[in-house]
Amino acid sequence: MPTTRKLAAAALAAAVGATALAACGGQDGQGGGGDAGAAKATTVTLVSHDSFAASSAVLKEFTKETGYKVKVLKSGDAGEAVNKAILTKGAPQGDVFFGVDNTLLSRALDNGLFTPYTAKGIDRVDPSTRLDKAKHRVTPIDSGYLCVNYDRAYFARHKLAPPNTFADLVKPQYKNMLVTENVATSSPGLGFLLGTIARYGDSGWQDYWKKLKANGVQVVDSWEQAYDQDFSGSAGGKKAKATRPLVVSYASSPPSEVLYAKPRPKSPAQAPTGVATGTCFRQIEFAGLLDGAKNTAGGKALIDFMISKRFQEDMPLQMFVDPVVKGAKEPEVFTKFGAKITDGESMAPPRIAAHRDQWIQTWSSLLVK
Repeated sequence: MPTTRKLAAAALAAAVGATALAACGGQDGQGGGGDAGAAKATTVTLVSHDSFAASSAVLKEFTKETGYKVKVLKSGDAGEAVNKAILTKGAPQGDVFFGVDNTLLSRALDNGLFTPYTAKGIDRVDPSTRLDKAKHRVTPIDSGYLCVNYDRAYFARHKLAPPNTFADLVKPQYKNMLVTENVATSSPGLGFLLGTIARYGDSGWQDYWKKLKANGVQVVDSWEQAYDQDFSGSAGGKKAKATRPLVVSYASSPPSEVLYAKPRPKSPAQAPTGVATGTCFRQIEFAGLLDGAKNTAGGKALIDFMISKRFQEDMPLQMFVDPVVKGAKEPEVFTKFGAKITDGESMAPPRIAAHRDQWIQTWSSLLVK
């Protein structure tokens, strides 16, 4: 998102920093792109949320192949990053924006953030993720499900079954356990809100959130704060002695807890965290060439690279998200410990576009007065 991404990326993000990337050149508008007669720029700037990450091996390979260096500019959680991009519209801070998802897509498109570009290899991308296929202003990069995660050890110690559905979260036995993100600043938070609206409808979602509030839900600004600081099941939460055993995160979060556990178990039967599979909402993340970008050729090349098999197969253990390109394989640890969701909630982009701002305002009046 939010991919999340999204996840363990807090640890990986610092390593990425302003690492160099490179990308393949090509004909302008045809994957790789190039502006005839223009001096070739050597740096392309990728603007993203804080959870962007890629392995050093992939970044080095990209640089070696093409020579384009990519500066990664991180701008907070996805909602915050999109808002900053809108404020700098026409004079962007970079060339490519990555991390706008289906919950915020219409806001970005309605504000004219992107220049249309048909990426090389777009025919290999899952058609269900191509929400702007008529105009090609954005390219799908990853997908996943936003879901409530739970701390297995906490529930085992308290001899309590973890929640599995939205309805479970408002039960008294789960009082003061859930931490979620502010829907005005965080795409995971907004996705969770949309999931509850899809589940309970226009007439029922506000009552549901009133019940969540009465049951002690905690609201924080970002996924990083919720997951790494307040969730007792995360490595960061354990260090901070966090007290919330439930968090809005991703179906693919548990593998990160296996990989980054200290000490790391040799042959774990399951991840230390689990997923409440009845609380999920589908998220798709996109990249787009920013309108007014200084290095359009490098930006196009970077987008092409992000839907290459090499980058797509690197993503699962970097941002803990699912590839969108046909044939891209996921590593065993990702498939073994991540939850596979087949019946999560979803919502049509036009409905999100028509009501998102109103829903955010109403939610804010209920939860963060």
